[in-house]
Amino acid sequence: SSCARRRRTAAEASSTSSSLVAIAITFSFAFSRSAADAFAVHLNTIPLKRETTSPHRIHTGRGQLTMKRPQRRRAQQGSLKPVEEGEAAPNLKRKVRAPRPSMGHVVPKAAKASTKGGGGSKNPTLRPQGKARDAGMNNPSMLKILGGSARGRRLDSPEVYLRPMMGKVREAVFSTFTSFGLYDEGVNTRHLDVFSGSGSVGLESLSRGSSHCTFVDFSRDCCNTVERNAKWCQFDKEGQIRVVCADYLQALRDPTSVGIPPGTTYEIVTLTPPYEEVVYADLIDGVSNSPLVTDDTVVLIEYPVELGCLPHVITRKDGGALVGVRNRRYGRTVIAIYVVNPTGRMEVAASRPEQFVDV
Repeated sequence: SSCARRRRTAAEASSTSSSLVAIAITFSFAFSRSAADAFAVHLNTIPLKRETTSPHRIHTGRGQLTMKRPQRRRAQQGSLKPVEEGEAAPNLKRKVRAPRPSMGHVVPKAAKASTKGGGGSKNPTLRPQGKARDAGMNNPSMLKILGGSARGRRLDSPEVYLRPMMGKVREAVFSTFTSFGLYDEGVNTRHLDVFSGSGSVGLESLSRGSSHCTFVDFSRDCCNTVERNAKWCQFDKEGQIRVVCADYLQALRDPTSVGIPPGTTYEIVTLTPPYEEVVYADLIDGVSNSPLVTDDTVVLIEYPVELGCLPHVITRKDGGALVGVRNRRYGRTVIAIYVVNPTGRMEVAASRPEQFVDV
């Protein structure tokens, strides 16, 4: 019948279309496989550079592209490098490059060019450390005592440019010293201020309750400035201060040769050197083995962030050790505080190794 013929015709058409679709799919798959094989063969003939501009490196192998994860940059951690006991880390044995706007004996040309028409907070004039100031300039650092009996007293500056400890850093340091109980009533605290400059650190300590401070600086101009500032702050009583004009290593290793009485020890030793003019390995060796330190002496070392990180424990030649209790960063300045052979008397000054991992 006509209905049966129509059904057979529809079935044949459907079968034909299905066959055509299957042929098309098979042809397409075969073509894509051959194209892929041809592309892989062609790719293997192209020399790929080992280094690419991409952060990932591309490696080829058997016609396949594989991505390799880039290695993470290792942080600069001088204290984590394995060194033998008693040996200084490699980053401490060399002079550090830590340029600052007011440091160095020569102002870089680029810095000079950037300060034309200078001055102001946005474009400060750069001046070299250790070079004489122009006539008529008075107290450019605007130093003053921040706390204690001489609070608010402005300090004179020597005739050379210095890089004094910033006020916020000094305030944080002496808050830490106070928490250690170094300025409690009845405590006889003696302070040794090495690289004293204008004497701002040692005078701050006297203002907060130290009984004595010895100032050490290689510059005669700085030593004279310390004496003027001590008198201005009324710390000129007999035996209250001692000013030593000598090299810091000589003062630390052989104190009697520079006028420090035999058997003298200090409860606080602060070292705030010009970063680029000292080798920190020598500085650390000098203070850790100095006869001027004893059990529970608090040693402060200021260093630049470019140096890396100081070690948490510094061993002494006599078997003792300096244990790190603070290591804090203030901008590009880092302050490390150690206790020599801690006896546990200062409970607040506990060891904090987690702060000596990185800066």
